[in-house]
Amino acid sequence: MRACPRSATSSRTSSTDRPLTGNQLAVFTDARDLDSETMQALALEIGFSETVFVLPAESEGHVRIRIFTPRVELPFAGHPVLGTAFVLAAPLQRGLIALETARGIIPVELERDESGAIVFGRMTQPVPTVEPYPDPAALFRALGVEGSLLPVERYDNGVLHT
Repeated sequence: MRACPRSATSSRTSSTDRPLTGNQLAVFTDARDLDSETMQALALEIGFSETVFVLPAESEGHVRIRIFTPRVELPFAGHPVLGTAFVLAAPLQRGLIALETARGIIPVELERDESGAIVFGRMTQPVPTVEPYPDPAALFRALGVEGSLLPVERYDNGVLHT
């Protein structure tokens, strides 16, 4: 068994202004020596909603990230993208950081207060794919409605909740 990397950072996100509160996120800032199986095992062991592994960029982003829940890898999720941007941009004093995800490059604009601390992040979401909902009749039954006047569609920007 390999030793655990020392480059993990526990981060709070923009959802709170108090330390040790908010939605937890683990960010491994240098995951070059980790394979997919190890990343998944670490995400399970840590047990946070998401764990991010930072790798060298492969295209036009500043870095590439891989996002894992304790059970699966996600192509995109907003919370870990914003949290990783906060972690990586803080020491670099960047106002914009572009993160490569499995859904494409996600630019994150960061705002700082007068002390230089990051206080806000704004990201551009991937354009969702739109497709007909596979079983609208079952959805109508679950909701207790007879039907819909509008098309019943599923929007996917990386994480399907079924």
